[in-house]
Amino acid sequence: MPASFPEEALKAQAVAARSYVLKHLNSRKDYDVVDSIKNQVYLDDETLKRNWKNNYVEYINKIRKAVLDTKGEYLTYNNKLITVFFFSTSNGKTENVEEVFSEKLPYLKSVESPWDKEESPVYNDTKIMSLKEFYSKLGLKYDDILKFNILSRTKSGSNKYIEINGHKFKSTDVRSKLNLRSTYFTVKREGENVNIKTKGNGHGVGMSQYGAAGMAKQGYSYKEILKYYYSGVEIKK
Repeated sequence: MPASFPEEALKAQAVAARSYVLKHLNSRKDYDVVDSIKNQVYLDDETLKRNWKNNYVEYINKIRKAVLDTKGEYLTYNNKLITVFFFSTSNGKTENVEEVFSEKLPYLKSVESPWDKEESPVYNDTKIMSLKEFYSKLGLKYDDILKFNILSRTKSGSNKYIEINGHKFKSTDVRSKLNLRSTYFTVKREGENVNIKTKGNGHGVGMSQYGAAGMAKQGYSYKEILKYYYSGVEIKK
């Protein structure tokens, strides 16, 4: 989450990130979490100094305040630590967890997230690649005719299963192979290229970070933000 975000959004992120780490403690012998999207991204102090330059002191103090103001707080459901997911930008709604990941969890339900459209710079995005590259990445035989059909959608309206030239794909697999921002996408051939339009950024489960920013700007507290995106949870210390 950008350090420029409102304080209440940063506090919500601090509690979510802390809950994520607590859930992973003792799950591995050699480390707790890795600093990539495999777990949750974090940067060391020297990298932050390079990235933020003259804003470093302001931003690091802002983040430390968000962490200290929520010190020890974490998310539970029925007195158990929850599995936390968060992501950048929704397509206007978040996803039911079971439609993206294998597990069904009562606190990770689809909710409206209208703030993202105004807040996020990548709410709408376009990716263009050659037809040859498109087929190659999907493991398909080259064909001059490109037929794209959406077979089913998730609760949020994202693609669940699609069909390309008669071949059925899970949309999460296509997103990964083509390195797309989300599974809410359309595919259209334009000459020798393929134009892919996406809406949203990320897997769509749990808290939308740009949604949290929009809520904070409207006066919602970090606790209200967390309880909105994680249904029925409690914040414990």
